Amino acid sequence: MSTEEPALPATGGGRRAGALIDRAQVRHVARLARLALSPEEEERYAAQLGHVLEYIERLAAVDVSGVEPLSFAGDAEGGLPLRDDVPRQSLPREKVLSQAPQHDSQAFVVPRIIE
Repeated sequence: MSTEEPALPATGGGRRAGALIDRAQVRHVARLARLALSPEEEERYAAQLGHVLEYIERLAAVDVSGVEPLSFAGDAEGGLPLRDDVPRQSLPREKVLSQAPQHDSQAFVVPRIIE
């Protein structure tokens, strides 16, 4: 029995990796995230995101009809390595709020984004 993973099928159409997302889409998402990107960064991110989307397309083409769904990723037999939930002292509110750009001495004050 081979331990080698099967190769993923190639995407069709000979589409190049960066063609799934263009600089205008990267610029739009950057604007929504309030990020200032240079033209070089826009180009690089468009190519990188294109590779990610191309890989997702390749994964979607893999036949998994005979694979049992998992409720979580990881070792189902060994369980999840979780730490004990132990109550402990939290940071003082004044110290946390003193580092916030705006606060009302009880909570953070943030700009309204939903009208």
